[in-house]
Amino acid sequence: MSKSVLGLFAGVLLLASSAEAQFKNGSQPTELNIPRVSQRGSVTQRIGLTDITINYHRPMVGGREIWGKTVPYGKVWRAGANENTTIAFPDDVTVEGKALAAGTYGLHTIPDKEQWTIIFSKNATSWGSFSYDEKEDALRVSVKPHAAEAFEALTYTFDDVKPESAVATLRWEKLAVPFQIGVDVKAVVLRSIKHELRSVGGFTWAGFDEAAQWCLDNNYNLEEALKWENTSIQNEDRFENWETKSRILTAMGKKEDADKALATALDKANAIQLYVYARGLQRNGNTKRAFELYPQVPKKDPNHWISHLALARVDSNKGDFPAAAKEMTQAISGAPDTNKPFLEPLLKRLEAKDDINK
Repeated sequence: MSKSVLGLFAGVLLLASSAEAQFKNGSQPTELNIPRVSQRGSVTQRIGLTDITINYHRPMVGGREIWGKTVPYGKVWRAGANENTTIAFPDDVTVEGKALAAGTYGLHTIPDKEQWTIIFSKNATSWGSFSYDEKEDALRVSVKPHAAEAFEALTYTFDDVKPESAVATLRWEKLAVPFQIGVDVKAVVLRSIKHELRSVGGFTWAGFDEAAQWCLDNNYNLEEALKWENTSIQNEDRFENWETKSRILTAMGKKEDADKALATALDKANAIQLYVYARGLQRNGNTKRAFELYPQVPKKDPNHWISHLALARVDSNKGDFPAAAKEMTQAISGAPDTNKPFLEPLLKRLEAKDDINK
């Protein structure tokens, strides 16, 4: 047998012995797709709009002594089995407070008793850590391992999930190795909104209104939110976008302009919209303003069932329960079947002289 053939044969044996064994004799399948001993796993966690995915293979403890033996201390380890364990970030993130650009990275570690190094390599397509090159590092962070619930199969989890962060944790044997991942969610969402407004969402009043409302809810990018709301109004003049505009102006400290926008919104409101708005004020403790608006509801549509509901609230507030019960009876008569189960108990309360506003 020639030296070249012997060398090739030796290389194949080395790969088979160093990689995760697939057949009982330790060799690797090369022609067929058959189950591997260390099965593939995947876990994804969304933070805001950012889906973070770890793809890996799951070696088993199998009665072995893992830390310091099967997985030596002080040496680069692939944090899984078979091909690279990979972690993918569609957006820029931070890991343990350090910036890491969007991308797919090979995930490696250097285990030790008291401290682990987590390595994010720009090379995510190799076999394990055998060809790992420190020059390809994108980031290294140091973390503390801790004792934890036993896991027979190596497992990655996402824990302590918060609106802008989560903790990715490697779990195997009786050890957990956590590292925190953070996302600038507001920046990601704003970028996504701007992209979507260049598509179908940018041709409707609702798209710009939703964009502005998100900014308002997060007290973020209010100047542009106001521009978006004005565009929404240009697309279609409605109660909803004028009401949102009034709240944006309030948040910006422009009370006079906010009051004018709200007056326009209420003028454009239909009976249902005005009732719902007044009811919201009442629930939030602004009872005086709510009962100024309830009598305006029938002026929008005197025959609508919700107009009778509004008047029932007004009469109940005055203590005129017979009049309130009469209005509630008319409301029930005209209401859709889905609303009647909500209204009927209110009528019983009025008949018992119980104020439905309390």
